[in-house]
Amino acid sequence: MLEVNEEIADLARLRELLPTEGFTNTFLKVSDQLNPVAEKFINAAPFVVIATKSSEGLIDVSPKGDPAGFVEVYDGKTLIIPDRLGNHRVDGFRNILEDPNIAILFVVPGHGDTLRVAGKARIVKDRAISERHAIKGRQPLLALVVDVEEVFMHCSKAFIRSRLWQPNHWPDRKTAPTLAEWVIEAVDREQTLDEVQDDHSDDERERLY
Repeated sequence: MLEVNEEIADLARLRELLPTEGFTNTFLKVSDQLNPVAEKFINAAPFVVIATKSSEGLIDVSPKGDPAGFVEVYDGKTLIIPDRLGNHRVDGFRNILEDPNIAILFVVPGHGDTLRVAGKARIVKDRAISERHAIKGRQPLLALVVDVEEVFMHCSKAFIRSRLWQPNHWPDRKTAPTLAEWVIEAVDREQTLDEVQDDHSDDERERLY
């Protein structure tokens, strides 16, 4: 086990190191519903990250993307997230069946701030929702309905520090490994790297809009 100088084990010690003084707006900015500012941000977001937790405590974090505004603000307390074709692992769905708690991070490209939403989710199969969220004739089979409990916007410090939206600071894409490389490393398959990459490319062409 990694040896450290100190492990923070209680809130009192945590607040001693990270006090609340001077951060009044940080604690007052939380809402229990989707106000007009939140709705406007959600309508501009083409990308979200969703966190769920299994009954055993293992947490899954999944990216979801579609045209901007794909997450529907049904009302001030309800979001609808259509499910698109993926890898069929259904990690998030399995977790929600065991524990409905969910957290969502909304991201707008080029925008420093993010929107955070937490609440309870349920998996639904509904004709009206599927028809409403069809893209190029393809309807989602299932959707997540999220009962909102907490909403707030998060500052841009992480994006500023990471320079995420500054292309001149992006690394050469070839320096980061691909999913195909992961498959070759982790899965016992008698395929070459190029064959696995071709499979993934074919899947993207045939199963996306």
